[in-house]
Amino acid sequence: MAPERFGPYVVGEQLGRGGMGEVHRATDTRKGRSVALKRLPAEITADPATEARFRREAEVAARLIEPHVIPIHDYGQIDGRLFLDMRLVEGVDLAKELRCGPFPPRRAVSIIGQIADALDAAHGDGLVHRDVKPSNILLTTPPRDSTAEDFVYLIDFGIAASEMLQGQLTAPNAALGTAAYMAPERFTSGHDIPGSDVYGLGCVLFQVLTGRLPFEEQGIAGLLW
Repeated sequence: MAPERFGPYVVGEQLGRGGMGEVHRATDTRKGRSVALKRLPAEITADPATEARFRREAEVAARLIEPHVIPIHDYGQIDGRLFLDMRLVEGVDLAKELRCGPFPPRRAVSIIGQIADALDAAHGDGLVHRDVKPSNILLTTPPRDSTAEDFVYLIDFGIAASEMLQGQLTAPNAALGTAAYMAPERFTSGHDIPGSDVYGLGCVLFQVLTGRLPFEEQGIAGLLW
């Protein structure tokens, strides 16, 4: 069977999937390079306001020059679907690593510190991530001259507008994982501020150190309470 084509991209294996679309290994035939291609659901493209915000925030994210943010090569719309073309980085997300239990404090602080650097750069450019959680943190092998155990990336800048931001709190399997890291003010006002990202990062730090979430109530109602 011939490989799938998506505009100039030859789409390969799926690397990940979530509520905001799927990520595939792909080849950019224009540049002759392997990339990570993220395609968003078609229904997001159909909402003009959401599409406009995606384009605006993808543009800001593409300008970020910070070692712990994966560079965005290109973004736009092809065949009615929004996409991001990003550097292909081999690694494992923090959520998978946490299945083996909590981390030693030194490693935990190193990971959180690197993500804090990424958020600091984003907030300085007026960009709020909105979805800081373990599955959006990618652990890779550090450079040879580094004393750290991990080199860490914060992923999904520019597309972190989850279903919950649009008031759809009725999809527990998709939404609850994100809700566990959401600052209280986001449930009430819906406003996105840098402090909300800091709250999410604090929840991640708690989980990395203890192996559990700070609030483990079942369901959205319990978590809100």
